[in-house]
Amino acid sequence: MEAEVDKLELMFQKADSDLDYIQYRLEYEIKRNHPDSAGQKNPVSVLKELSVMKSRYQSLYARFKPVAVEQKETKSRIYATLNKTVTMIEELQKQTDLELSPLTEEEKTVTEQLKSHITDS
Repeated sequence: MEAEVDKLELMFQKADSDLDYIQYRLEYEIKRNHPDSAGQKNPVSVLKELSVMKSRYQSLYARFKPVAVEQKETKSRIYATLNKTVTMIEELQKQTDLELSPLTEEEKTVTEQLKSHITDS
């Protein structure tokens, strides 16, 4: 989940950079190719609309950022709780000398995935 959040954050940053570049190129092209664009839609108003879109995008990103941080924190808390639970179960098994049947292949796979997530966070 963290990788997806990071990827989404990078996509937002790239989109922001792309909008800056597009605005720069439009301003340059308008100045170079259309010094007097009478009778047409004002290129400056088009650029202002682009600025408004960028502002809306930045607002969306500002609302997204706290959600991404909260997701990371929640994920860390879940993994910590899961790790504690697994440790407690293992201790109880040792204390009670409880012998469990061997794990199925599916259970082994899930266990390894959970362990890798726990160690990653």
